[in-house]
Amino acid sequence: MTRMVDCSYLNRRAEGLTRAPLPGELGQRIFDNISREAWQKWLAHQTMLINEKRLSPIDPEHRRYLEQQAEAFLFGGEVDQADGYVPPE
Repeated sequence: MTRMVDCSYLNRRAEGLTRAPLPGELGQRIFDNISREAWQKWLAHQTMLINEKRLSPIDPEHRRYLEQQAEAFLFGGEVDQADGYVPPE
């Protein structure tokens, strides 16, 4: 049976993740409140940040930055964009 959550990103009920995507409190908060669809949107944004800002997911400082951005993206807050990024209309 599919696990459903009240997704705080999409503001509707949707299919949840199968496990916490990150360790710790943030991972549990994401697991409890974020849908699989919203998580996929974050992963696409994260990929853009990693590529455009030349981040390394194994660098502890870059990892902290990405966790802060994930929280802002998924739960509301100031989210960084790639330099020169223009959102689609």
